[in-house]
Amino acid sequence: MAVTQLNLELRFRGRKLRGFRCELTRSPRGVIPESVSSVTCQVVVPCLLSGLGTVAAGLVMNAVQHWPVFLGVKDLLTLVPPLVGLKGNLEMTLASRLCTAANTGQIDDPREQHGVIGSNLALIQVQATVVGLLAAVAALLLGAASRDELDLAKVELLCASSMVTAFLAAFALGVLMVCIVIGARKLGVNPDNIATPVAASLGDLITLSILALVSDFFYGRKGVLRTCTEAVRVGAEHGAGTGCPRSVTLGREDMEQGAEHAWGHSRDVREVEVTVAGMEDREESPSCLVEDSRFLMPLVCLGLMALTPLWLLVAKQSPPVVKVLKFGWVPIVLAMVISSFGGLILSKTISKQQYRGMAIFTPIICGVGGNLVAIQTSRISTYLHIWSTPGVLPSWMQKFWPNPCSTFCTSETNSMSARVLLFLVVPGHLVFFYVISLLEGPSVPDSRTFVVLYLLAGLLQVTILLYLAEVLVRLTWHHSLDPDSHCIPYLTGLGDLLGTSLLALCFLVDWMLRSTLGPKGVPELSPGPP
Repeated sequence: MAVTQLNLELRFRGRKLRGFRCELTRSPRGVIPESVSSVTCQVVVPCLLSGLGTVAAGLVMNAVQHWPVFLGVKDLLTLVPPLVGLKGNLEMTLASRLCTAANTGQIDDPREQHGVIGSNLALIQVQATVVGLLAAVAALLLGAASRDELDLAKVELLCASSMVTAFLAAFALGVLMVCIVIGARKLGVNPDNIATPVAASLGDLITLSILALVSDFFYGRKGVLRTCTEAVRVGAEHGAGTGCPRSVTLGREDMEQGAEHAWGHSRDVREVEVTVAGMEDREESPSCLVEDSRFLMPLVCLGLMALTPLWLLVAKQSPPVVKVLKFGWVPIVLAMVISSFGGLILSKTISKQQYRGMAIFTPIICGVGGNLVAIQTSRISTYLHIWSTPGVLPSWMQKFWPNPCSTFCTSETNSMSARVLLFLVVPGHLVFFYVISLLEGPSVPDSRTFVVLYLLAGLLQVTILLYLAEVLVRLTWHHSLDPDSHCIPYLTGLGDLLGTSLLALCFLVDWMLRSTLGPKGVPELSPGPP
């Protein structure tokens, strides 16, 4: 199928036509090719903004890792990659579907536009609720497998924090994606080049911030209030009297005993005065009021689950979305499981001295890889939607496992965009590394060896992901599946696992080399005999 594009420019003076210019562009392969300069100009700024977003997310992660909730509930660190990866599982797939719909003219009609947008937003709310719950369960199981014990006291906290974070982040980023795709369509810019990077630029930061704030809130309600309850009991046992006093002053020792009873470990609690107003004439104890907060987290989880049928009714208005509802769960769940293994690596390494800086760089290397591969996947998917029909691959894309040279070194449109994205890796990481070194100097490794290893890891990660994007898109299209919904979750999940693993390897190799050669690369000499 050949496509011919006609650009006609009419020149008027007043109301009279004074000239015109006509330009014909013919493409034998179904789409109008883009130049390297146009792709680079459209991709660089969104990717730079998305990278700065991941830098901000890394700074947030480096700060919140020392919060009491992250120190007391280690499984929260396992939740970070799968929840941050929701931008790849949900928001980026939403952006890719909307970009394909925009480029194929499906949302040009205002009546169709509202149906497509509403059903897609409802779809990601359903997916966010279910995946948020499954991510919490996966984090608990992985934590139990690594420690040979399951801490049931923290199940409510993990489930509520994960579900609320996924729900709020999906809603905020989903609305943002709709605005970006519609705005890019009106401005004549290819939304494939800007929608997914912008989603990623705010996705990491928004998700991490919501997770930290929500989990800290729930931790305070469950931990501090229970601490006060137990402390009131301890204070009463120490001679507060048989009646219920208006106020009880609790010492540090009493508060720590209550915290140990509530969470199984002692928390750093200062002297607190607990005031119980209006209790003199009531038979119930102060703990009855405080313990009512234990129903907060289960009620939140049940409330979010109760909204699921409503989202399902809205999502069923669009037949393509119904198909995603039926067959789109496997890639999302598997991607969440893959990302959870990356979270397990993060939780095991973040507190060790040789991995100092792991919290800052993990969102960056995972985010950059996921952003670039999402752009490439969205572009290839749009290319196939325009040129062919599901189940039928073009003659030059018949091989399921293409030669890597054909992926990066040919004159094809997709190969050209892969080269552009690959060439952005090293400069982008250097810029982000410099920004982090300015903001968080003591937390950043200062050896040149680490910088070289880090750049090689980022380059290797993106190269593998771009090649796998070509393979997965061809396989899913051959089986009449939508690459927008089936490929991006797998690739972003693999990007999280690859990025976290390679980053941990960089820190380990750098620490081993510095231990052997010394901080300046000079072998350390052992002292000889006197």
